[in-house]
Amino acid sequence: MRSLSIFGATGSIGESTYDLVRRAEEGAYRTVALTGGRNIDRLAEMARALRAELAVTAYEDCLPALREALAGSGVEVAAGAQAIAEAADRPADWTMSAIVGAAGLVPGLRALQNGATLALANKESLVTAGPLLMGTARANSATVLPVDSEHSAIFQALTGEDPSCVERIIITASGGPFRDWSVERMAGATLAEAVAHPNWAMGQRISIDSASMFNKALEIIETREFFDIDPSRIEVLVHPQSIVHALVGFCDGGIMAHLGPADMRHAIGYALHWPDRGAVPVERLDLAKISTLSFQAPDEERFPALRLAREVMEARGMHGAAFNAAKEIALDHFIDGRIPFPRMAALVEETLTRMSARPDMARAPSSLDHVLEVDAEARRLAAAIAEGA
Repeated sequence: MRSLSIFGATGSIGESTYDLVRRAEEGAYRTVALTGGRNIDRLAEMARALRAELAVTAYEDCLPALREALAGSGVEVAAGAQAIAEAADRPADWTMSAIVGAAGLVPGLRALQNGATLALANKESLVTAGPLLMGTARANSATVLPVDSEHSAIFQALTGEDPSCVERIIITASGGPFRDWSVERMAGATLAEAVAHPNWAMGQRISIDSASMFNKALEIIETREFFDIDPSRIEVLVHPQSIVHALVGFCDGGIMAHLGPADMRHAIGYALHWPDRGAVPVERLDLAKISTLSFQAPDEERFPALRLAREVMEARGMHGAAFNAAKEIALDHFIDGRIPFPRMAALVEETLTRMSARPDMARAPSSLDHVLEVDAEARRLAAAIAEGA
């Protein structure tokens, strides 16, 4: 029996992970911990169904509701950021890191310090502290498995291959709901329009990140950090069908592509069963029915997040932490209706420009405290810029 924990259980990735665990044979898994946000009823339902040892809500004011919902179940309850970090200290063979944003970094690091296999859906961990995260994994003989569909595809394509033979890595982007919109039309984009992803069923924040291509910008940086490949060898293609998730080009001119349905359970299932392959209940592709797969170069004028990501990779050091922090503040302001859609990229760019004056920005993250310090300053600065300060 393998033990597992799911951090971010009530989000879209967490729900898909829960679905796969629930479908497994009786006794295949023992659930150590589940964490979630304010969806207390769902968190409690999951904890009861999986007989979790611990359920944690990120919000301390939700603790009474969680305690009531799990009364008599035998499930221990807790609340707050510290409780989530302590949940990651509980030994588990396999941990899903699906908390959205920089908040996922601390529990991910704690799980790796225990030598766990970390299924990483929290791309911000690599963006903000890639060398620190991967170094922690190596130091503790832990394993990091990518769960983003693109990085899982790359990981699978590279299995058994010599990394020195890789010439290029191509990750695909659906283009989101604004793929064919003009700059002028995007200036008036509403929250509802930004959330309406054409292919994937995702949460609000990641859907908006997809619409702005900030999600793809993070994934470019994630590719650099996870696979240790020169940024000049990382490419992006807009692929509206979301069937080809990534391609790897080799020195002999061949390209290996990974195809699959737009269903995150494939990448999650691969990580859950790794190093073996297990059956996953996803749709099987009918290529004759699909008929056509199309690709086009992304427009960095309409989607400047991609250009900013390349600048961050060139600068390295702490720029990833500042980039992600500013992006999260910009996203908050767009969701709250305080800035228009295109202003998000401009806000991130101005924050990066000002943060670059810090003398430590060119240095690799030396510790978690260092990352959190830069993260906090970039958030304060981005908020001030957004308010016109």
